[in-house]
Amino acid sequence: MSRPRFLADHDLNERIVQGVLRQEPLVDVHRARDLGLQEKPDAEILHYAAEHGLIVISHDVNTMTEATIRRIHEGLHVPGVLLAPQAAAIGDVIDSLVLIWTASEAEEDVNLVDYLPL
Repeated sequence: MSRPRFLADHDLNERIVQGVLRQEPLVDVHRARDLGLQEKPDAEILHYAAEHGLIVISHDVNTMTEATIRRIHEGLHVPGVLLAPQAAAIGDVIDSLVLIWTASEAEEDVNLVDYLPL
C-alpha cells in the first residue's frame, strides 16, 4: 500500500495545488503543464496518470468522466479521478485532498471517479 500521488489537470485552479502544498508539503502532486500535457486530450492525461500511478484531479466534470468511463470499459487501468466542480469552495477541495492523502491508500481509488469536496 502507498500514499496517493496526484496529477493536477491543466485546468485545475492553481490555488488548489498551492493550498494543498501549503498545508502538507510532502504531498506528491504533479502539474500537467509542467509535464507538457497542458494541450493533451483527457485520454492522454489518463494514460500518463496510469503509467505513473497518479490520481487525476480535474475541474472537467463532463469530459474527464466520459474519458475515464471509456477507459475502464476498455479494461484499462485508472489510478483514480477526483473531480472538483468549478463552483466548489477551494478551501473545502484543499482540505479534502489533504485528507485523502493522509487517511487513504492510493490503491483505494483505482478505477473510481469521485467528487470533491468529500
